Amino acid sequence: MNIEFIQTMILTFKVAFISTLVLLPFGILLGYILAYNKKAYILILEVLVWMPLILPPSVLGFYLLITFSPSNFIGKYLLENFNLKLVFSFDGIILASIIFSLPFMVNPIKDGFINLPKSLKEASYVLGKGKIYTLIFVLLPNMKSNILLGVITSFVHTIGEFGVIMMIGGNIPGQTKLASIAIYEEVDTQNIGLAHQYSISLFLITFVLLLVIFYINKKFINYDKTNN
Repeated sequence: MNIEFIQTMILTFKVAFISTLVLLPFGILLGYILAYNKKAYILILEVLVWMPLILPPSVLGFYLLITFSPSNFIGKYLLENFNLKLVFSFDGIILASIIFSLPFMVNPIKDGFINLPKSLKEASYVLGKGKIYTLIFVLLPNMKSNILLGVITSFVHTIGEFGVIMMIGGNIPGQTKLASIAIYEEVDTQNIGLAHQYSISLFLITFVLLLVIFYINKKFINYDKTNN
């Protein structure tokens, strides 16, 4: 099997795994805030969460490229003070993946909080439990399917990223070249066989992960009906 193919696929899943792992606590925090906070500024926060889903990936990638370029203030500051380069680097595509997949993690978790019975929180508070205890031990265990949906859709979405990654990461083998970029490159060079190898791999992986989502959601729905 092509060594570069293996290297690219490993890098793709590494980026997806790290991004999803970082996104999970942020998704829970933002989902909780959006679900239960009714202040006016929350509308702005919700718009910002949705923006990566609506904006063309090339637009988001362009502004990340401009923002973190070493020739600009933020990029220069990070490089000089933290030796952190976010343009055309592995760290940069991790950041881009986190921002671009944010709504896929936050929205299912927010919906999970909204759909929980209010009596769960109220009962926990009546028993003298604080907000953090209630969140971790009362609310989250009752929305496992929403959390799983957020995790898997974020993971799958990260695997398929192209525009944002190409803009901020480029196409550096072993560092920023992910499977979606490799497909484009192989088609461009008329290497259809390898492009098909990447494509069928991503197709099968996506199919299996989505199958898991639907199976688990159906299982939870049937469980709820049985217990009600």
